[in-house]
Amino acid sequence: MARPHKTRKYCCTPDLFVFKPKGIPIEELEIIEINHDEFEAIKHSCYENMDQIEVAAQLNVSQPTYNRILNSALKKLSSAIIEGKAIKIAHPS
Repeated sequence: MARPHKTRKYCCTPDLFVFKPKGIPIEELEIIEINHDEFEAIKHSCYENMDQIEVAAQLNVSQPTYNRILNSALKKLSSAIIEGKAIKIAHPS
């Protein structure tokens, strides 16, 4: 039986929820969805330059879980940038 998910602690929501290449209608683009955990991991790690122990505690997850979340987010973002896809940030649930 799978272990139940911990309740996540979110500090903020983004001002914008979709980013896309200029000049291409959104209907013509593939959309990569970044979940709110991934958004928070990127924000704290890359933008605010917090270390993984602080971010894991802030998100209420273990360090290995945080690392998986961050790696997933970075893979999605790099794919969208390199392949010209739109990025959608999911609303927290």
